[in-house]
Amino acid sequence: MSEDPPEQEEQRGSGAGLPGSGTGQAGRAVALARLLHRECSHLLQLFVRRVSLYVNYTPDGGRIVSLSAASEEPSTEEQVLVMHSALRQCLGLIHCVILKEEEEWGELEGDYESMRKNVHQRLEYLLHTTKALMETEETILEVTPDHQCTEEVDGSAGVFALKMWTYRVLLELVHWADHAANTLYKLQSEREEKDQN
Repeated sequence: MSEDPPEQEEQRGSGAGLPGSGTGQAGRAVALARLLHRECSHLLQLFVRRVSLYVNYTPDGGRIVSLSAASEEPSTEEQVLVMHSALRQCLGLIHCVILKEEEEWGELEGDYESMRKNVHQRLEYLLHTTKALMETEETILEVTPDHQCTEEVDGSAGVFALKMWTYRVLLELVHWADHAANTLYKLQSEREEKDQN
């Protein structure tokens, strides 16, 4: 696991463009989203090993975070705004996972806990990066977590329920990090093409 600051790691594969330019910012956002996706996937693997889940286990229920664009054929910019909203919910969910796991098991130190903290910080940084990329006078973006942490996982099945819920959250993080990387890459490509014309 790398301990480099997000700013250094995200520069790898960041794409062309001057710092602060639309294409340069988009390239950095793509690199950051890809890094987040790798870390979310690794966090999921660490969790599965930690709680001895079957790798092919499919939890009940659909997506926890489910958003759709306002129009039937959204522009890439609109897709990025939807993605940003989804990532805010994901940030709230991982924050909630940390709180609930620490309530249940206390503050532990290990690969899983370190990667969980990394993912939380990387996700927060990606939200700030997307905000800088997309915010205008008409479009104001929030970066605070959009989740109230109201899931009930108490009772006799509390520990098992917490594990299943955490697993669903981690699957959600992997899904939305991958979605973010693809959507931001599309935005980067469009902006680079626009700059060349």
